[in-house]
Amino acid sequence: MKALPDSFRPGLASRGVSPLQFFGKHGISVVFVLCVAIFSLTTDKFLSTDNFLTVVMQASIIGTIALGVTFVVIGGNLDLSVGSLLSFATVLVVDLHDKVGPGMAIPLMFIFTLLIGAINGYLIGYLRLNSLIVTLGMLSAIQGITLVYTGGKNVDISDQQSTWFSFFGRDELLGVPVPALIFIVLGIILQIVLLKSGFGRKIFAIGGNGTAALFSGLRRNRLVFNTYLLSAFTTGCAALILGSRVMGSQNNVGEGYELLVLAGVILGGTSLLGGSGSIVRTVIGVLILALIQNGLLLLGYPYYAQWLVTWVVIIVAVWLDIAAKRGKLFSSY
Repeated sequence: MKALPDSFRPGLASRGVSPLQFFGKHGISVVFVLCVAIFSLTTDKFLSTDNFLTVVMQASIIGTIALGVTFVVIGGNLDLSVGSLLSFATVLVVDLHDKVGPGMAIPLMFIFTLLIGAINGYLIGYLRLNSLIVTLGMLSAIQGITLVYTGGKNVDISDQQSTWFSFFGRDELLGVPVPALIFIVLGIILQIVLLKSGFGRKIFAIGGNGTAALFSGLRRNRLVFNTYLLSAFTTGCAALILGSRVMGSQNNVGEGYELLVLAGVILGGTSLLGGSGSIVRTVIGVLILALIQNGLLLLGYPYYAQWLVTWVVIIVAVWLDIAAKRGKLFSSY
């Protein structure tokens, strides 16, 4: 016997939305508003235009990477290699700048970055290896390649004043920093791709129920492969911003970024089990992390306090998200 829809069940249609259900749907927006309200009341500088642009600038590198990783996680996988890939791509584009010029250094950096993304995608999509193990191993492998490439030395651009390469990390357009524009424009494009394209709908399908998607004729291997290419591409964009901003690079500059990126994606409500998520919510999640860091610095708290508060916010957000899905705060098991 088929189950009746909710609208035909006595009482269900007239029930109101519980606080847990409301938070499950709008919790990330509530947390964002609370962060803004708390810090704006405790420090006068927080709501200034300059400070807001600073926050977006701080969020641009992590946020740009998180845009691509969101597709990977919605598809039911993880990518822990993005931190080391950021180190590799930044070192590569900065080192090649003086050797072949920025016009050749940038496309070469993207080619090698996409090649690494393709290796991840092939191992996970076509060979069906575990994404956690593959990308964790790739994290170490890429960092090793970076150290071999540089000989353990940091790299710098020699003539930093005359190169147009600084445009991506230091310049402004219409009063808005270019890194923030790259982050925002990429976010808009990928949100449209995720919600309006066949590719986006298929990513939701394979993440939500891979077996059903397979029997529906979806080519899961190719779709997973493409999500890792997209993750590598957005990491390359972040490397372009970072290298252009610093005009140099340490060979471990991306260390720890994979955790911050994943934190932003999770905080945005994207399920680690796959099948649900949103680019807009990821952007808000990353901005919340940046707001916390910025607000605590303005209040004079030490750097390690950011990690503690960020941890608490993430744990509470994940707990309430799970509670909203099961309809109660605590499990009965």
